Amino acid sequence: MALKLVALDDQDLSIVSAHVQDAVLKVGDLEYLPAAKRFVLTMNRFVWEAKSGVFRQHNERRQAVLHFDRVLGAKTSGIARDKPGEVLSLLAISFVGISKPAGIVELVFSGGGAIMLDVECIEARLADIGGAWEATSRPVHRA
Repeated sequence: MALKLVALDDQDLSIVSAHVQDAVLKVGDLEYLPAAKRFVLTMNRFVWEAKSGVFRQHNERRQAVLHFDRVLGAKTSGIARDKPGEVLSLLAISFVGISKPAGIVELVFSGGGAIMLDVECIEARLADIGGAWEATSRPVHRA
């Protein structure tokens, strides 16, 4: 079943973060639309919620879109914007309240890359947009 989530506060955002952990995307799939106050990421997310358990037989990914609305600005760090084909692996999304409900949404990628979104408030939507396919491996995190 296709996943659709909305995040309107930091607790909601932590749930979205869990569902996009280990999603992969290309730098060229990042899009900031200042006139619309929107930041969009098209990704292939690992489906952590499917058949959960250590001995799950199938690993799967789905194409999904995550977008943030009410974005006033976007900054990147450690991401080569001039290399649109470079692959990024999303680790986590968090929120730092500056003057609530406004603050910074931070997207952290493996290898030290990050995106900081200056937002009026948290308003994010995650939606699967395609079918599932079997992933060749399951992401592993070392402690």
